[in-house]
Amino acid sequence: MKRIKNWVRYLLPTLVLAMTCAVPAFATGGDVAGAVEQTWTDAASQIKTVVDSVVFPALSMILAVAFFVKLAMCYFDYRKHGQFEWTGPAILFVCLIFVLLAPNYIWGTVGI
Repeated sequence: MKRIKNWVRYLLPTLVLAMTCAVPAFATGGDVAGAVEQTWTDAASQIKTVVDSVVFPALSMILAVAFFVKLAMCYFDYRKHGQFEWTGPAILFVCLIFVLLAPNYIWGTVGI
């Protein structure tokens, strides 16, 4: 019995807090698809702005740093072993080009 009281002691306040924080969302007239489309229409420009000004530049910077670090490491391996390995820098370079061109492709596909 004591064990059940302990469970109730912790579970009941958690459930009450969850119920007070949960807000039901109702679509006007029961048109859920229309509500989702309206939300997307309202938020699409903000999402595009954030992705274009934050996400893609951050990815580009990370890939550029990784590309130059990998290129330097391959050069040092070339100096040490006499053979230059192109695979790593080539893959990072292609990824960097893809990230630089991705915004035009993505927004054309999504239709914004």
